[in-house]
Amino acid sequence: MKFSVLASSSTGNSIYIETDRARFLIDAGLSAKQLELRLKQISVEPETLSAIFVTHEHIDHVKGIGVLARRYQLPIYLNEQTWKHLPKSVGEIPEELIQLFPCYGEIDLSTVHIESFAISHDAAEPMAYLVQADDSRLAIVTDLGYVSQKIIDRVQGAHTLIWESNHDVEMLRMGRYPWNVKRRILSDTGHLSNQDSGEALAQIISGQGEQIYLAHLSQENNLIELAQLTVKEILEETGYQMGRDLSLHPTFADRPTPLKEVKRYAIAN
Repeated sequence: MKFSVLASSSTGNSIYIETDRARFLIDAGLSAKQLELRLKQISVEPETLSAIFVTHEHIDHVKGIGVLARRYQLPIYLNEQTWKHLPKSVGEIPEELIQLFPCYGEIDLSTVHIESFAISHDAAEPMAYLVQADDSRLAIVTDLGYVSQKIIDRVQGAHTLIWESNHDVEMLRMGRYPWNVKRRILSDTGHLSNQDSGEALAQIISGQGEQIYLAHLSQENNLIELAQLTVKEILEETGYQMGRDLSLHPTFADRPTPLKEVKRYAIAN
């Protein structure tokens, strides 16, 4: 199983996943034109996609799903509340393409097993995903205000984690956002700070070579270097060593990450 984070930020999010028999997206939060471009940057033709799975209805996760669904006749997997709350700007999606997929649901897409589970965010019914193919497990967990023990238990054992590290608390507090927006971001239905992210990861990983991709970084209230440094320091204080026990990677708002294999407890190059 291989993956690429096509885009990850507060302005747009999408993840591409492939096996030898399936190709699909988790979220499509850029325009269809941009998503097609980014897929081609990793040598993937958009018409080879077989589905889109949706985490929640916020526009930075669904902006392109309508056009992609109509253009390529792609089934859209999402729960009923997310379906009901999709923004009108995505356009009409033919009913035959809507596949209702409940929170805590499980489905097999060819050789890929996909599970959804609940997270805490200010959306109708937000979900995160676990994707498994053969012996490889990929966890995709972003857009959540706190990490419950249920989430920790569920994602332990994942070989690669695409994991939220949204903001630096001091940058957010000192920044230009109005207080009501700051309060929302800092709440239990907001987003994980770099500190929150590192502390949760310290409880999740086993130090057997997990690949961690820090995702959904705020372009206003975070820096890639700061997010990585904060998480790295927390994990090293816990006793983990970068390069020996795990690898830490950035994701980007303006370009995809290289197409990488979800390896079973193998340090990424």
